[in-house]
Amino acid sequence: MKEYQGLGDMLKNDPQVFSYYTSLPKYVRSMIAMRSDDVCSFETLQNYADNLLKGDG
Repeated sequence: MKEYQGLGDMLKNDPQVFSYYTSLPKYVRSMIAMRSDDVCSFETLQNYADNLLKGDG
């Protein structure tokens, strides 16, 4: 699994991550962006998103 310097680095360098991130609801992106330094892998990004989206159910 590739590690990045943070969310911005990951979005800039991985088109798959960018596509996934931009497909998320705006509020989820906002919450993830607040913790952007902690998001250093696609798996971490997906875990944050899944946890936030569970609250929608």
